[in-house]
Amino acid sequence: MTITPQRLHLGTAWYPEHWPETRWTEDIRLMKAAGISVARAGEFAWSSFEPSEGEFRLDWLARAVDLLTQNGIRAVLGTPTAAPPAWLTARYPETLAVDEHGHRREHGRRCHYCVNSPDYNARVGSIVEALAARFGKHPNVIGWQIDNEFGTVCYCDTCRAGFQRFLAEKFGSLDALNEHWATAYWSQSYTAWEQIPLPKKGHNPGLLLAFREFVTRSYRNFQRRQIDILRPHLREGVWITHNFMNWWQAFDHYALSEDLDLASWDWYLPSGHHNYLESGAMHDLVRGFKQRNFWVMETQPGSVNWAGINNTLNQGEAQALAWHAVGHGADALLYWQWRPALNGQEQYHGSLVDQSGQPRPFYDEAARLGAAFEKVSDLLTGSSVVAQIAIIHDYASRWSLDEQRHHKDFDYIRHLLAYYKPLAKRNLPVDILSPDAPLDPEKYKLVIVPALAILTPMRARRLREYAENGGTLLLTIRTGVKDAYNALQPERPPGALAKLAGVEVEEYYALKEKIPLHGTSAVQFTGTAKIWAERLRTLDEDGYGTQIIAEFKDAGGFGWLDGFPAATTRPIGDGMVYYFGGYFDERPQAKLIGFICESLGLEAPLDTPDGVELCQRVTPEGEKIYILINHQARQKKFPIPWTVRDHISGYAGKGQVVLPPYGTVVLTILKSV
Repeated sequence: MTITPQRLHLGTAWYPEHWPETRWTEDIRLMKAAGISVARAGEFAWSSFEPSEGEFRLDWLARAVDLLTQNGIRAVLGTPTAAPPAWLTARYPETLAVDEHGHRREHGRRCHYCVNSPDYNARVGSIVEALAARFGKHPNVIGWQIDNEFGTVCYCDTCRAGFQRFLAEKFGSLDALNEHWATAYWSQSYTAWEQIPLPKKGHNPGLLLAFREFVTRSYRNFQRRQIDILRPHLREGVWITHNFMNWWQAFDHYALSEDLDLASWDWYLPSGHHNYLESGAMHDLVRGFKQRNFWVMETQPGSVNWAGINNTLNQGEAQALAWHAVGHGADALLYWQWRPALNGQEQYHGSLVDQSGQPRPFYDEAARLGAAFEKVSDLLTGSSVVAQIAIIHDYASRWSLDEQRHHKDFDYIRHLLAYYKPLAKRNLPVDILSPDAPLDPEKYKLVIVPALAILTPMRARRLREYAENGGTLLLTIRTGVKDAYNALQPERPPGALAKLAGVEVEEYYALKEKIPLHGTSAVQFTGTAKIWAERLRTLDEDGYGTQIIAEFKDAGGFGWLDGFPAATTRPIGDGMVYYFGGYFDERPQAKLIGFICESLGLEAPLDTPDGVELCQRVTPEGEKIYILINHQARQKKFPIPWTVRDHISGYAGKGQVVLPPYGTVVLTILKSV
């Protein structure tokens, strides 16, 4: 479904069921005064919607939505399936999930259901049908959120039987399963599907990967059932989403996003303060789920309640966070929550008004943001982020490496961020894509593929075609080690990409100590590698033309890497392939990434001082919008070469930009003032 953007939204999560109806009018008055243009409701209200089985009470929500409508505030409704009512879990106890230790969860939490329970799915169907029939055509309901923050993994007997059926469908025969999983090892061979367990830590790698695939399919089926109920009731243009949790690893988010109209996510900073060089990757990840703009469906109004230290963001910092999200493609940002419930697990969480119903200090900051959103809404509506760089993020490779890190400090996401952060420092837009996304060298000058451990023939072919047709491909450590079943490839890494890269890995090393390296004549630097390094053999003797651009040197007593390539490059067709054979520290990493970007002419249109981010959005007509954000608590001044208009302040002129602490400008270039 194509979504037609309506405006840039500032919103909140509202729970009218927590408060007397006489209070609602004042809540909405305060929302409107703060520039709130959208409110999400209903996602935890199942017991209020259906106090006993089959008894639906939806009139109160209709009155709440009507009040929003009368005040010009759009509504997003959530299906309430993350929090089943007590009558359901008492009558159908098998709907509660079981953890990996065999303990069944208890009522009183959220997301504690079994996603595969037939009884749960039947009750889910009833409540979703009732809500869809009542509100699907409501002119003020612009979207629906399925459930809330998927994440629980269940280990009950229903899930075990479902997993066994999934494996029978996937492999076709036990002989095939036993072969792919090499079950002769430790006498793991299976002679009946019913023998196959649900995995615990340390199980067969093939079983562990297949289980993650099963969890993905289970959640996708659960979500799909709700979508299929909702869709026939919805008026044209009403979208369906789910609010994901950034790097959450339980399932493949790209797969679930295929069935959604809009990607959205919940963005929280547990403790400390904002690091925009890393958080931008989370926005770019979610934008990559659908390869278009997204919503931040929840974010904190100052603080959370579940971290070790629930500090409040600095004054103004949340505004910088909001513009950062917009700069990376967010079309809406909703604060969670409007007002805290008087009891319950999140009563200390930040909110816009307090338990007494009075605005908290943060309310005024949100109101300033709402006023600024209103000023730039028309300008930004319909615009999007246009990136010439893509980073491939693969859930299967991540699952594989998470289970077999081989070094306690090797983390797939930290490794990916080691490639993202130098690009963010250069203010270069990045798309974070599935390994199955199209890779057009006309669109992407550079594609970075961090630790693609799981390499299938199709993936290898697509990467080769991208490079041969003019793209620049950067491969990294731990690539091409496994096949689709999490079995070792019967050849040296990077497997089917070795000839493409012009190198093969003779050996790998989990590093206890850092290893020095230096650049060659093409790029000059000195630095170190940490955590992981590979001993590369170039394939020059076969005419591959591999060039060494960095070497390990003076490796002390270790010795195994001294004089061997650390990074290489090789031309192929109309493109180029780089291979990084170490987990490099920040300085050499930045130097090498900078070398590649400069060789491709990838540069931001403006230099910014440390702590100032330049984001770009482009209108359908091709006009560029520059969002400059100060992420630090001190003023920043710097020159700009253009005559511009700031659409927040109204200023028009040239010379320099002055950004107060956590300040933002939204600029377009003027031909004349």
